[in-house]
Amino acid sequence: MTTDEQRKVILDLVRDYATQKEQRTPFVPGRDAVPPAGRVLDAEAYVAMVDAALDGWLTTGRFNDEFERLIAARIGVERALTTNSGSSANLLALSALTSPLLCDRALKPGDEVITAAAGFPTTINPILQNGLVPVFVDSSLPGYNPTVEAVEAAIGPHTRAIMLAHALGNPFDAAALRELADRRGLWLIEDCCDAFGSLLHGRSVGSFGHVGTLSFYPAHHITTGEGGAVFTDDPLLARAIESFRDWGRDCYCAPGRDNTCGKRFDWQLGNLPCGYDHKYIYAHAGYNLKMTDMQAALGVAQMARLDEFVAARRANFAHLTERMRACEEFLILPAATPGSIPSWFGFLLTLRETAPCSRVDLLRYLDQHRIGTRLLFAGNVTRQPYMKGRPYRVAGDLAIANVITERSFWIGVYPGLSVEMLDYAADRIGEFLGVGF
Repeated sequence: MTTDEQRKVILDLVRDYATQKEQRTPFVPGRDAVPPAGRVLDAEAYVAMVDAALDGWLTTGRFNDEFERLIAARIGVERALTTNSGSSANLLALSALTSPLLCDRALKPGDEVITAAAGFPTTINPILQNGLVPVFVDSSLPGYNPTVEAVEAAIGPHTRAIMLAHALGNPFDAAALRELADRRGLWLIEDCCDAFGSLLHGRSVGSFGHVGTLSFYPAHHITTGEGGAVFTDDPLLARAIESFRDWGRDCYCAPGRDNTCGKRFDWQLGNLPCGYDHKYIYAHAGYNLKMTDMQAALGVAQMARLDEFVAARRANFAHLTERMRACEEFLILPAATPGSIPSWFGFLLTLRETAPCSRVDLLRYLDQHRIGTRLLFAGNVTRQPYMKGRPYRVAGDLAIANVITERSFWIGVYPGLSVEMLDYAADRIGEFLGVGF
């Protein structure tokens, strides 16, 4: 057989294997877990990964080119650049705003960046890692995002940017915040890591900010295992992001290619001698945060199912909303931002002060019944041990962030959950609260 024929045999065998491996078995309540999140793979996902492996191209390549194109088209932006995680995506997005390419608009050490106190640490950490100062604002219930009014009230003389995550898939008012940012001369970064597929006023989240980010960790809307992406309409920002991602180099040749600019040995930058190889001229203190082509191949296969995944998340969310209405005496149910259609990451609940139990007792009970739960990540991050002694400013109070820290949790809505699983989770919550359905 030729190598092409051998490849076909291998991929056909992989497809058969994966079809059997990924068959879903009937749910048995109490025996089987109800996870809060997880990856959903089909045979084509396995085929894509093996197909990439058979290329023997171990870094970013043809699959990554296609993946970046698909991401940019889906968000509705000019350029998407993949990276090795959503956390790295946030680091690249914020670091790009410090680039000297931006001249007077570049962020400098000591500048302030407004962000939510309640959320995931890697929305906040790049601010600290770049020598900037986070300014924490409170969130609101039942949307779990900061209001535009809270953000505007937090702006001070040193404020230069806003960096917020769409809370568990529910969009913050990115349209109004972009208008505010433009009016006040600020940058806006949209962390969409939990919100791929969410819409605001008919537009994809991520298309409002100057730059946006995604995560492809297995818990997220699509997965590449580890992985993420940064995207923008601004060619200067795209150049800075690519440089920070690719060792900080000034050269923009793709891996395995040389002399894209046509003058590889004609540059003179810094104090280097004229003709110094452009592949080894560095414009930024960068990293190596690229994605491998095997990861990208999985991403391409997953993109083909994104609409299916988003529809399943919305349907699961709607089902839980109906089931949990009977518990509203004791639970605050989540609500979408006006004008939005979220691609929900989870079903976020907050115990009211009148609830007959503590959160930890409820979560222990659900854990005993194999129902997975998660908190809203770090809660009020100013209460986390790693924040002790770090520079930050608090604008207003963080009353809701503290409520989230003490009384909020979420259960899953991801596409791998069946109606039987959702009903089982709802029944156990109602049972513990003493609510009959």
